[in-house]
Amino acid sequence: MPRTRPDITVPDLSGRRAVVTGASDGIGLGLAGRLAAAGAEVLLPVRNPRKGEAAIARIRRQTPGATVSLRSLDLSSLESVAALGETLRDEDRPIHILVNNAGVMTPPDRQTTADGFELQFGSNHLGHFALVGHLLPLLRAGRARVTSQISVAADQNSINWDDPNWIRSYHGRRAYSQSKIALGLFGLELDRRSRAGGWDITSNLSHPGVAPTNLLAARPEVGRPRDTLSVRLIRALSVRGILLGTVETALLPALLAATAVEARGARLYGPSGPGHLGGSPAEQKVYSRLRSAEDARRVWELSEELTTVSFCPA
Repeated sequence: MPRTRPDITVPDLSGRRAVVTGASDGIGLGLAGRLAAAGAEVLLPVRNPRKGEAAIARIRRQTPGATVSLRSLDLSSLESVAALGETLRDEDRPIHILVNNAGVMTPPDRQTTADGFELQFGSNHLGHFALVGHLLPLLRAGRARVTSQISVAADQNSINWDDPNWIRSYHGRRAYSQSKIALGLFGLELDRRSRAGGWDITSNLSHPGVAPTNLLAARPEVGRPRDTLSVRLIRALSVRGILLGTVETALLPALLAATAVEARGARLYGPSGPGHLGGSPAEQKVYSRLRSAEDARRVWELSEELTTVSFCPA
């Protein structure tokens, strides 16, 4: 008997404007397609216009008449993030859903962003922090749901407070964990500050479990000329339905967190199978590394200092 693939029902999103980072392939593309199929207008901020156009063509093949469009964004450049913020503020239309999904994972050697930050910390966390800050008026106007995509890696390692840019001793996996812990702490602190300040934004977290996405695939631009052994193993297990999810099921926790009426702020959603590696999406206990309000405050203040982006809700 064939396996029944997990899925959820997405509510009608007609009249809603959604922004999904990292939507040119993988989980982000799947999320954008599901949101568009539910009636949302979906913006795909991408670094590579060719990949972005291919993504839009795919979404429109799946959902004829889908309202999707490209914007330019390179999360490893604060100038690019600010430019997107200015573009969308000039459009002056509320944003109802923002999914901070884009990411880069474990370059073998230390690389830096355009602004000199360690690439994973700068792209996965600081870029999204700055983006939310620049879009804050539009998110408030839309009473937005902000979902930040973390990782099972956020349940490992810690923040390198003494050297957050890993200048002295780079370790790719630990730096990746740090970037996702920081993003998770930010997402929870955003919800706290929204509730305290009456910003009308709901912020929560999701993680995809483990699935054969492109994060560990060949990425010459980050110093990975060929697929890693890990991604080859993940593909083999996924196609056999052993423990892990697929790209289609791995997107469900973020989709649930971003759209479900019952999804709440300051919560974590992920796969409910063994080890939370695959399976149907559900609420999970927030990882221990994300529970400290003091750590969240420190991450917020450090991020404001490094990006020079201050959240001014007025």
